[in-house]
Amino acid sequence: MSTMPTSLDVSNLAICKENALKVVNEEIMLNAVYLNGQWVTIEVTHESDAALKEQNLFDPSSAELIAKTRLASAHYVDQAARAAEQAFEDWSNTAVSDRARYLSGIADEMQKRFDKLVSLSVLNNGKPIVEAELDVNDAIACYRYYAKLIQNQPSQSLVETGEPSVRLYKCNEPVGVCALIVPWNFPMVTTAWKLAPALAAGCTVLLKPSEVTLLPELMLGNILEEINLPKGVVNILPGGADVGAAMTSHPLVDKISFTGSNVVGEKVMVQAAQGIKDISLELGGKSAIVVRADANIDLACELIVGGIFANCGQICSATSRLLVHADIAQTLFSKLKIVIEALIVGDGFDSTTQMGPLVSEAQFKQVKKYFDIAADEQLACLTGGQTLQQEGYFVMPTVYTEVPTTSRLWREEIFGPVLVTQTFSSDEEAVKLANDSQYALAASVVSTNEQAAMTLARQIRAGHVWINEFQIVLPEAGWGGFKQSGIGRELGEDGLSAYQKSKHILLPN
Repeated sequence: MSTMPTSLDVSNLAICKENALKVVNEEIMLNAVYLNGQWVTIEVTHESDAALKEQNLFDPSSAELIAKTRLASAHYVDQAARAAEQAFEDWSNTAVSDRARYLSGIADEMQKRFDKLVSLSVLNNGKPIVEAELDVNDAIACYRYYAKLIQNQPSQSLVETGEPSVRLYKCNEPVGVCALIVPWNFPMVTTAWKLAPALAAGCTVLLKPSEVTLLPELMLGNILEEINLPKGVVNILPGGADVGAAMTSHPLVDKISFTGSNVVGEKVMVQAAQGIKDISLELGGKSAIVVRADANIDLACELIVGGIFANCGQICSATSRLLVHADIAQTLFSKLKIVIEALIVGDGFDSTTQMGPLVSEAQFKQVKKYFDIAADEQLACLTGGQTLQQEGYFVMPTVYTEVPTTSRLWREEIFGPVLVTQTFSSDEEAVKLANDSQYALAASVVSTNEQAAMTLARQIRAGHVWINEFQIVLPEAGWGGFKQSGIGRELGEDGLSAYQKSKHILLPN
């Protein structure tokens, strides 16, 4: 992974953090929910609020406390759902051009706050600053994309039929009130993936950001106030699992969109069954990167490193299984070891950092658990396999070679910078290994033979495949997987359709 220039002045790490903390203290609404168009202080005024707990937010690079807040209780979900339902009729009938204007307004306000949003992401999530900048740019691009797409979608279209005596029209209607639950690994980005198409379609929203990375997400409420988004259209509920459960089971919610673990995704499906709610799930991954014998070794190493160590491996599509042709395996491993051990692991505000910390102590313990499992399984470690003895939640970028397909590290999503490898002798064997997973979200192929790479890409069971390219996710490309990687698609035209229902109108010719 190479570093890229940043637009921020990061010459003094201490000043960077001081400026980020200033934004937290002066602009972020802690201890509050964004309800019916305004910030409302969370108070213990209801019997169900007795379970309220404080939420501590940490700097993953130092494990230092950066803010304390109070999480909302499930009590606020009903208020938010009623506000969203009340707002739905007017919002769903708002002119498409006006909805597009609001989406563009969100993008414009994010652009104005670009440096602040980047700093909050680095401070709260631990991302290297260049990755945080990419995230904010991606979120902005998503709002702009759906502002344009909704204006290009016809309000109704004539359907050709075999019956000349009638006319059949197809219309796209908004699903209704939507519960959006987003994860901690890509704050702002995953929110944009859900919120932008939902608003474009004419839906109203209950949004629950992750309680781990609230700081960059809460700025959204300020932005919605700034653009005068109509009251009740978006309601932001910073809460824990109880709030998520209340959202997914609320009778006024028509659709649920959840990104997270399979364990929680299964619970969401059960809750969605009550009332037969529409549902989209983006869940786990154990994606493969296939390196053919004809691959460029230097490019392969770049793509391998970028696919597993970006965001410290905390990516659902991380290519955490490396399949390399036996003829080039030793050459590749020798080069890969050199590249990985040269990576700079450190504070996200340091412009030289190439891999930051894990997001939290809980994730740190999760990855350490797999290091212990690897030791118990006596896996061959090419490099890494240890935590770093320093403040913060740092682990070493890690590679295990010739890992049996029965190993827990081969089969389970670790969500950290841990790569497992296998060799293959033919493309058919590579496809079989790549598809030997309960997950099927993404994959990558490295080869100088584009036709052969395309054949592999078509045979690998995955929703998104990169060939000789980094994990670029364009707003125009639908995102989602097969098998246990989820249900439905985000982004692209598919992402807009996820928040619409088709209506057909038939009349005489």
